[in-house]
Amino acid sequence: MQRRHILIALTAAAGSTLPFAAQAQVTDLNDAINKAGRQRMLSQRMGKAWLALVQEVEPATARQVLDKSMSLFDRQLVELKAFAPTPEIRDTYGKLEGAWSDYKTALVGTAPGKPGAPAMLQADARVLALAHQGTVQYEAASGKPVGKLVNVAGRQRMLSQRMAKFYLAATLPVDATAATAEIAKARTEFLTAMEFLRNAPEATPRIKEELQLADGQWVFFDAALKKLQGGGSKPLQDVFVSSENLLSVMDRVTGLYSAIKV
Repeated sequence: MQRRHILIALTAAAGSTLPFAAQAQVTDLNDAINKAGRQRMLSQRMGKAWLALVQEVEPATARQVLDKSMSLFDRQLVELKAFAPTPEIRDTYGKLEGAWSDYKTALVGTAPGKPGAPAMLQADARVLALAHQGTVQYEAASGKPVGKLVNVAGRQRMLSQRMAKFYLAATLPVDATAATAEIAKARTEFLTAMEFLRNAPEATPRIKEELQLADGQWVFFDAALKKLQGGGSKPLQDVFVSSENLLSVMDRVTGLYSAIKV
């Protein structure tokens, strides 16, 4: 019970502090890649929080996560479009504005409920695709190896939320077979990327230390994910909480890579 209280406290901290990790405006291309990648994560985090509300999993924290994530997505979308160095990137963020409007309607247009889940998942997939496109475009504009590291580290944040979102979808259930397959795919991609980040020449001792912390959080998260067939409310809570904790560490790792100026 004590461990659970500690995990919930960590979740509340992640939910309240993560939005303020962002600067007030985009400072350079590394920062742009970081924020663009964070938009990918937020698309999945909002879906996770919405599905948690449907199933009454940590409802107070889930509501806070959803509200703060929506606010941060709004703000960063404006910043990324304004900073866009090419017409192609500006066009991507113009399209993302439209997709985001549809997603917001799915998230808050009606009270969270199982009948709205398929439309919500379709809307979040469109937002994710465009947010990823923008991240890749910003990485290409950077043209530096560290840009790829910021992108890959940032994508780990998204994968943590994507796995948790699909876990909640599978248990609702909404297309449980596809959701389970998506979890397996994301797990493989996450573990492969962790190896890439660990072995990168640019990984500083501080980054390697944070990656070790991420490994520890992954153990808890992966153990929770493997309870998919177990049933009951506690596995849902464990997945929600451990995904927030893993996200917090990977957000720090991404920020550290973003701060490398070469």
